[in-house]
Amino acid sequence: MKITDKDRSVLRALAEKQAKIASLPIHKEKAKEWSRLNGLKKGRPLVWINELPWHEMDVNGELELQTTDPFCRQVEQILRRTIYQWEHMPADMIVEPKFYSPLVIHDTGFGITDDVDIVRKDERNVIASREFHPQIDSEKDLEKIKMPVITHDQEASERNYQTLVGLFGDILTIEKVGIVHYWVAPWDRLVHWWGVEKALMDLVMRPELIHQAMDRLTNAYLARLKQWEELNLLSITEGNYRVGSGGLGYTDELPQPDFNPEKIRAKDQWGFSTAQIFSEVSPEMHEEFALRYEIRWLKHFGLNYYGCCEPLHTKIDILRNVPNLRKISMSPWADVEKMVEKTNNGEYVLSYKPNPALLAAETWNPEQARDLLLEVIEKTKGCAVEIILKDISTVRYEPQRIWEWEKIAMELVLNYSA
Repeated sequence: MKITDKDRSVLRALAEKQAKIASLPIHKEKAKEWSRLNGLKKGRPLVWINELPWHEMDVNGELELQTTDPFCRQVEQILRRTIYQWEHMPADMIVEPKFYSPLVIHDTGFGITDDVDIVRKDERNVIASREFHPQIDSEKDLEKIKMPVITHDQEASERNYQTLVGLFGDILTIEKVGIVHYWVAPWDRLVHWWGVEKALMDLVMRPELIHQAMDRLTNAYLARLKQWEELNLLSITEGNYRVGSGGLGYTDELPQPDFNPEKIRAKDQWGFSTAQIFSEVSPEMHEEFALRYEIRWLKHFGLNYYGCCEPLHTKIDILRNVPNLRKISMSPWADVEKMVEKTNNGEYVLSYKPNPALLAAETWNPEQARDLLLEVIEKTKGCAVEIILKDISTVRYEPQRIWEWEKIAMELVLNYSA
């Protein structure tokens, strides 16, 4: 890989800026706070912002890429976004004196490619409207779901690592990283191939076919996990990584006491699953058609996070069956008071998701945002709570809205008293 002097200079300047930010003592303090929260210890809510509409964020050239080589541009984008978020909306983010070099892992997938029509309102936005065309309608169609085959291109992994070391390894520690954490949502996949309305109807009309599909898909996920472990492709989740649909995974409870740093196991990691399409499905059916299969995945992990956008206030009782469950998503549609009551005021971390639609309104209303945050903070006093602003499709090209939301949120949580 031939890197120009200009590309090298751009990346080194950004790496030096990140290193300077990472040297601040506050990052070690924040890491302790995340460990405290994930350990269910009392304290203020923590705030994290994720899933930004990056195409709308650049107001003064801060995010404009200056390198030309494709590999360098990927690296530059990561560095610029980290610095940008720290400078404008840091909340409780942590900046490390590290840069991660992902292992080059190939995956054959599940054998089905989505058949989908896409309509975009903004060509720059990765968020779009999608209509999925069903591909599964019979027992024979289930054969389309294949077991994935995993391979590791060790030569490419080493080449990328050495390139990063040569670029700025004297400024930031370059660290190889494999599969740190994986989003497992069988129903998110299945409805792409089945159709939403038809899949939900078949819970009643053809339940055995649904069970067969979920069994086959779960086996495919587990085949993937087995290969990751056998190929030694897993990395420690504990640290500056997102867990589930929530915040950072710092914890004193992982990896396991008997872990081998040369061969990480699933039980040394955080696990995650969700069944978002089951928002209006009863707890009994949720357990039968989703959780029963998700537990087959989740039982392999040391700590678990469950849920995303589905409201779960009526389903806490069935979630108690999840091994090592530590965090539960509290979506914008969840009943906060019932979540607090059902989790006994602190049995799990409540991962609260403010409604990002506030940021997409024609007129930004910071007072409304403050009132809604304050209401949830008051109702969850005494609980372990994280506030995760995510799924932000648009801010109408006014990134200052998120900057202001962050300041409001941090003011409220820093003034928090249990």
